[in-house]
Amino acid sequence: MTRIPAAPQPWEEQLWEAVSTGDEEAATRTVFGALEDGVPPETVLLDLVGAVQRRVGEEWAANRITVAQEHAATAINERAIAALSHRCAPHAAAFRGRATVTCVDGEWHSLPARLVAEVLKLRGWKVEYLGAQVPTRHLISHIHQTGPEFVALSSSIPVRLPAAHAAITAVQATGTPVLVGGAAFGRHGRHARRLGADAWAPDARAAADRLEQGPLPRPAAAHQPIDDLPHLADQEYTMVARARTRLVRAVMATMEERFLAMRDYTDVQRERTAEDIAHIVDFLATALYTDDVDLFTDFILWTGGILGSRGVPAHSLIPALDILGEQLKDFPRAASTLHQAADRLRRAGSVIASDSRTTV
Repeated sequence: MTRIPAAPQPWEEQLWEAVSTGDEEAATRTVFGALEDGVPPETVLLDLVGAVQRRVGEEWAANRITVAQEHAATAINERAIAALSHRCAPHAAAFRGRATVTCVDGEWHSLPARLVAEVLKLRGWKVEYLGAQVPTRHLISHIHQTGPEFVALSSSIPVRLPAAHAAITAVQATGTPVLVGGAAFGRHGRHARRLGADAWAPDARAAADRLEQGPLPRPAAAHQPIDDLPHLADQEYTMVARARTRLVRAVMATMEERFLAMRDYTDVQRERTAEDIAHIVDFLATALYTDDVDLFTDFILWTGGILGSRGVPAHSLIPALDILGEQLKDFPRAASTLHQAADRLRRAGSVIASDSRTTV
C-alpha cells in the first residue's frame, strides 16, 4: 500500500510551538488548518500529531522539558485528536465492523492506543476505545457485552508485558483475536509472538493496513500462559517479582554501607535512588518473564542515557547492578542478566570516554 506523505513541515512546527507553550486553542487551530489545507485526516493524526508527540518524548528524555511540561503537551495533543475526531467522524453506513481498542492494565500511556482507535474509525470501523489502565476482568466483561471482531491491545512500558500476556490469553479464551502494538512488544514485535498474540503492528497505520488484508485468525483453543513461556517453570520471575520491596531495601542499605556519600543524601535524593532501583528490579523481573536479556540491558543503557542528560554519570548504575547480583546469586538467569547489563554499561562508558579523548 502506498504510504501517504507526511504533513508539511510548517504545520509540525506550528503544532510543536502550540503544545510546548501550553496553547490548546492554537493546537486545535493548527490541526484544523492542516485539514483545510488538504492534508488527509489520517496524515494529520499520524504524521502531524504523532510526530509532535514523539518530539515531546525526545525533549523530555534530553531533559529539555520537565515531566509537567511533557504531561501538559500530551494532554493538549489528546484534546486536539478529540477535536479532529468530532470533525472527521465517518458516516455510520461506512462501518466495517466492531473493534475494541484498549491499553493493558497498568499502562497509562494512552495516546498510541487513541491514535489506533481514530485511524480505525477513519477506515470504517465502529470502535470502542476504553483508554488507559483497563483491568483485564473489565475488558473481558466488555467483550462479552459487545462482541467485537477483534481487540487491539496497546502497551508502551515493557514491565506491563506479564499483564499483557494475561490479557491476551483471557481475550483469546472468549474466541476473540488480539492485535497488539506499542513499544513494550519490542523491535519487530518479538514479544508479541512470544506472548501468543494473533497479530502485531508497529503503528496505527500498519494496524489498519493489516485489517484491510482480511480478518484476524480466530485464536486456537484456550491454553495456559505457561504453555507460551516454559522457562517460567524455574520460578525465578515469581521469586524476584515477589521480593521486589525486600530487594530495593537491601540494595539501598548495602549502597549506604559501601558509599559513605549516600549517607548525606537528601530525602529527595534517597527517594529518587530507591525509585531507580525499583525500576531496575521491575525490568529484571520482566526480562526473566520473557527470557530476554536484551530487554533488560536495553533498559539499563536507556536509563544511563537519561541520567547522563541530567548530569548523573551512567556508570553510577553499576554498583546497584552488582549489589542486586549479590542478592540474587542463587538465581542463575537473574545473575547472568545483571552481569551482562553491567558489562554492557561499562563497555558503553569506555566507548564514550574513548570518543571524548579522541575529540579533545
